[in-house]
Amino acid sequence: MKVSTSPCSPSVLPVPDPERWPDIVRPRRASRPRTAVAERVVRHALGRLPLRARLAGGESLGLGGPLLEIHRPGAFFRRIGVNGLIGFGESYMAAEWDAPDPVAVLSVLAGHVAELVPAPLQRLRPLWAPRQPAAQANTPDGARDNISHHYDLSNDLFALFLDETMTYSAALFRGFPAEQSLLPAAQHRKIDRLLDLTAVGPGTRLLEIGTGWGELALRAAARGAEVTTVTLSAEQRDLARRRIRDAGLEDRIEVRLRDYRQITGEYDAIVSVEMIEAVGEAYWPVYFRTLEARLAPGGRIALQAITMPDDRMRAASATHTWIQKYIFPGGLIPSSRALEETAARAGLRTDRRARFGTHYAETLRLWRERFHERAEEVDALGFDATFRRMWTFYLAYSEAGFRSGYLNVEQVLLVRPEAP
Repeated sequence: MKVSTSPCSPSVLPVPDPERWPDIVRPRRASRPRTAVAERVVRHALGRLPLRARLAGGESLGLGGPLLEIHRPGAFFRRIGVNGLIGFGESYMAAEWDAPDPVAVLSVLAGHVAELVPAPLQRLRPLWAPRQPAAQANTPDGARDNISHHYDLSNDLFALFLDETMTYSAALFRGFPAEQSLLPAAQHRKIDRLLDLTAVGPGTRLLEIGTGWGELALRAAARGAEVTTVTLSAEQRDLARRRIRDAGLEDRIEVRLRDYRQITGEYDAIVSVEMIEAVGEAYWPVYFRTLEARLAPGGRIALQAITMPDDRMRAASATHTWIQKYIFPGGLIPSSRALEETAARAGLRTDRRARFGTHYAETLRLWRERFHERAEEVDALGFDATFRRMWTFYLAYSEAGFRSGYLNVEQVLLVRPEAP
């Protein structure tokens, strides 16, 4: 597959594997009218944005700013005509467009997302936007498949761009700009704040929903807590257990391959870090009722959650997105309002909330830079060029969401209301 030799794009992208990347190699056909409408809408949107879109042949659109280089305009508009924003991401994966600074371009788009599609078309969104596949529903079996899709890719892959703590969530820095060498301490600072919120100490019975690779459990056990941690990822469980064994804390931590709906027992503290995004809107009530049922009298719950504006969440809830298709099947980022209201219906009161979205932007920048630096090692693990472009887009897209303010991340303390 040949593409432009501009400074911001590869000269040659190997032809993707059609079995691995069917929609990249053979995109669905769009009718001429649909493509024409998509082109008109996209041109109109780009022309009003503070960026510069340069199309092959020399045409430019936009008010000036970061450069968006469209190498194959016909293919670019066709993909958007068929699949909207999914097509926009797939077009990047196919190297039909690129940018010297993709985060800057995507930050502009994220900051103006509500204005990109005209209001009449927004109202018709259910008619033209793809629906979430029923197969991605987060039933107990579906949730296991959805989690495996992302977290069971390869522990070695995640180790290439995460820091030594193997923590895959927003860090909390002392200042900016953040540096790679400071990332482990920033991750511990984030974990410690969650453990402090829930008063974890000697003898605390702690439940962690979403093990990751075990760093929070290790840090809690070092405080003297008795930790039960659950995950649906076999890869994460296996590595977490090795790390726990190496730390000599097997007597204080139990790692279970288990769905949150299958948890039994009573706990003084419950912590869950960036797991609610994978639960799915239909199951949020079950999730919060489970938290309430597992909490001992006087106990505390600390959640770390990515959030988005409530109106945008409602608009996205019924449609299928690029992130859901390629990165996190079945997921949906909640709004702060949705979290608080759903928790309240389950008998939990929001006691305090702290937001730190700019810290997530810096965390993602460090991950993205390290992923880029270790591209040859990613290749050596068996991941192809299309995967690398997909992952680069995912990290840049996420970073842009936080830099623009479209996304935020917060730590929330939940308690039971005091009896009257």
